Amino acid sequence: MTVNTSSRIVIIGGTSGLGLAIARRAADSGAAVTIASRRPDSIERALAQLPAGVVGRAVDASSSSAVAAFFDEVGEFDHLAYTAAENLTGLPLAEYTVDRAQEFFGLRLFHALNAVRLAVPHLSTKGSITLMSGTAAFKGGSGWTLGTAVSGAMVSAARSLAVELAPLRVNVVAPGVVRSPLWAQLSDADREGMYAGLAASLPLGRVGEPDDVAKAFLALMDQDYVTGAVSVVDGGTLVA
Repeated sequence: MTVNTSSRIVIIGGTSGLGLAIARRAADSGAAVTIASRRPDSIERALAQLPAGVVGRAVDASSSSAVAAFFDEVGEFDHLAYTAAENLTGLPLAEYTVDRAQEFFGLRLFHALNAVRLAVPHLSTKGSITLMSGTAAFKGGSGWTLGTAVSGAMVSAARSLAVELAPLRVNVVAPGVVRSPLWAQLSDADREGMYAGLAASLPLGRVGEPDDVAKAFLALMDQDYVTGAVSVVDGGTLVA
């Protein structure tokens, strides 16, 4: 089922960064778009930046009852994109705790899979689910054990779901470093320094922009003969 004026797209985490870019590109294609996020003020800011007609709903992705009620309100739709995540931070093994790991995995994986479970009864059988991973699934680094673990887990989960939920298509987008609010915990100087340093090391000479990732999400929704796939959007990170 291609993305066009008859498409109905739901984006959980669609009010900033990558999710907002997906919402904008989907709305520009003529699709009926619903964005969901926990904070009403974030939804208001997003709607002010998006084309008229986009619908916003406040939903706590960590609450099964809230997510179930949200999908009941939305009704039948065609494509689900899940991009909800907290800010990214490194965690050396010496600082690891089970509680911190559970918190890190919660929104990114546990609640993502729960949202998929609750969305399935509402999705068109010719539709799709597109989830978020990262190049950390394929390339580790010091202090990023949790990031690599959750990214790899999402890839593996999506491949199993592609079989279990067929003919629904389930795919994953794995970005490299992207200019987004996920790095908001860094100071402006540190963040820009990180971007510049990484850009200099990449074949394409820049870090990603949210719209680079949005293009991949829309392409996977549009391509109706792809499932269980990972779209890497990294400027050459994995080959550098």
